[in-house]
Amino acid sequence: MINKKGQAAMEFLMTYGWALLVVLVAIGALAFFGVLNPGQFLPDTCTMPPGIACIESQATTTGITLVLQNGLGDTMNEAVATNGIYSATLSDGTVCTTPALASHASGDTETVVFTCAGLTAGSTVQADITLDYTLASSTLTHAKTGKVAMKVEG
Repeated sequence: MINKKGQAAMEFLMTYGWALLVVLVAIGALAFFGVLNPGQFLPDTCTMPPGIACIESQATTTGITLVLQNGLGDTMNEAVATNGIYSATLSDGTVCTTPALASHASGDTETVVFTCAGLTAGSTVQADITLDYTLASSTLTHAKTGKVAMKVEG
């Protein structure tokens, strides 16, 4: 009698042990191939300070391109003579370069291209976009920050 109970318990443990092992291998395979990565389901975002609209955005292996519209009601002029209005810093601290844009008229749409080294296709890039400007009708210097997060296209 004792041997039959022991054998039944052993068969029970072996059956559920193998089932548990199969489930763990399946979860491991899903995680390895990125199916369980929630970052791939997040939408691309481009958030700028009030008065600046982000019309379109794209990240490629060479950099970040933003189409921005000035809705401040006045022309934006660069506040720092050598840097231009826009600058971008990636989440890892890498600073991206852009041609200096000296002014941005009210209502105008401007394509701003940031050249960033080390972006890989399929990865997600996050960057802070800094705007340093003065308005044409004022002498006050403004320093505002926007954020972008998007998947790098091949």
